[in-house]
Amino acid sequence: MKLAIIGGTGKTGKELLQQGLEAGHTIAALVRNPKKVQLVHPNLTVIQGNVLNPKDLANIFYGKDAVLSALGHKRFLGPSHILSRGTENILQAMKTANVSRFICITSMGINDNKYRLGLYYTFFVIPLIIFFYFRDKSKQERLIKDSNLNYTIVRPGQLTNGRKSLRYKQGVNLGSFIWTKMISRADVAHFMLGELNNSVYTKKSVCLIN
Repeated sequence: MKLAIIGGTGKTGKELLQQGLEAGHTIAALVRNPKKVQLVHPNLTVIQGNVLNPKDLANIFYGKDAVLSALGHKRFLGPSHILSRGTENILQAMKTANVSRFICITSMGINDNKYRLGLYYTFFVIPLIIFFYFRDKSKQERLIKDSNLNYTIVRPGQLTNGRKSLRYKQGVNLGSFIWTKMISRADVAHFMLGELNNSVYTKKSVCLIN
């Protein structure tokens, strides 16, 4: 397929690029800093841009079969709208380019999956460290669900740098109120690419854990 990948310089995004190219896809990756993309491949085009600037998204989606987003950032302190505003721009650009398939990473523990990242996240990490980040993720999900796109929202547990195990669990409402469930970024990327040919979770949110 011809894919556009957002957030290709993050740890999960790098897995998407690597596995996507290994699977034979042609990829256009929108990144803020092209120097962070170490891959060189004839099927990979790296485009410098920022999702907060609609002009940078104006042409990247034309002719693509799907858009995959691993958009994220490390600004945890204070209010932030990077995820929601960036996603809003992505959704609008996709509609303009007539691309309907969108697969986007958010997280377990928000909206109708609240508290399912375990006690540690529920009572410490989320309220004290990533409160604003998760609030923005919640808004990001609502924007996606309100769109008319054929979306899949991917909610992983705590992300690790482990290998691709292919033994992960998937489901609409996984997780635990007590324990923090984890999954490798490699497995998340594998699932997202597999969803390109799967309609089981179209217009749904799916949780992933090992």
